[in-house]
Amino acid sequence: MTELKPWQWPEETWRGKVEQVRAGRNLKPKVWPGGARCAVALSFDVDHETNELRDGGKSVGRLSWGQYGNRAGMPRILSMLAREQIKASFFVPAVTALLYPDEQRRVVAEGHEIGLHGWIHEVNTAVPPDQERELHLRSADTLETITGVRPVGMRTPSWDFSEVTLAVERELGLIYDSSLFADDDPYELIEKGEPTGMVELPVEWIRDDAVYFNMNRFQALRPYTPPEAVFDIFKREFDGAYAEGGLFLLTMHPHVITYRSRFWILEELVRHAKGKGDVWFATHAEIAAYVKAQAGL
Repeated sequence: MTELKPWQWPEETWRGKVEQVRAGRNLKPKVWPGGARCAVALSFDVDHETNELRDGGKSVGRLSWGQYGNRAGMPRILSMLAREQIKASFFVPAVTALLYPDEQRRVVAEGHEIGLHGWIHEVNTAVPPDQERELHLRSADTLETITGVRPVGMRTPSWDFSEVTLAVERELGLIYDSSLFADDDPYELIEKGEPTGMVELPVEWIRDDAVYFNMNRFQALRPYTPPEAVFDIFKREFDGAYAEGGLFLLTMHPHVITYRSRFWILEELVRHAKGKGDVWFATHAEIAAYVKAQAGL
């Protein structure tokens, strides 16, 4: 039987795809803890070598780029967070944790959160559903074994979300996801018309360092955006969240943001946010737990 083209689909087909995972009620609280006007969620996707491993691991050069994230990136990030006395969330592929277990233990020991980020940074929609489920469950067990703490949230690798991802997250008992785009502020996830009680802490490519600084020498992918422009974009996103009393969530990568000509972006952004005087820096888990409690979920 010939597969129907999208323009040939009956309503039940296109409507079913749309309603698989939807944004439910907005969960932005009336007030943040301590009377803060805005919540700031700094996050780091600790991919390291898994970016290259998931594609076959053929480039020693790109594997070494991943190692930079461990050798230079993570120490720089953790030192800055300690100096500023703020907490952040680190989303870690299980293979990264197996390569660098001491790094993950240090993250937890210093009061930060570790969240799920796949097994080897695989693309969920390219993995059969039963294997995706097994990989997520194995990843949760691996991170718990290494760190002693079981993750309560997930960011899917490359923000790739399959038709079964939410069901697996619910099976794992997670309280939040941070992979989808339907709002600026936290919202409840709806699965096939059913409110799930799970919080979505939405992401956006414009609040991600990789889209501005990634490089592939064999393609036309180059870091064309200067650091000053990236800082301006991030700052405007924060200022908008502050003006609206919402959430500012920033996604970064240890092998991308921490170069000497770029790290000032994050340092200056933290100083700018702190200068407001009424901003709550928190982990994703803390923010998800707070908005769930405020909403009675």
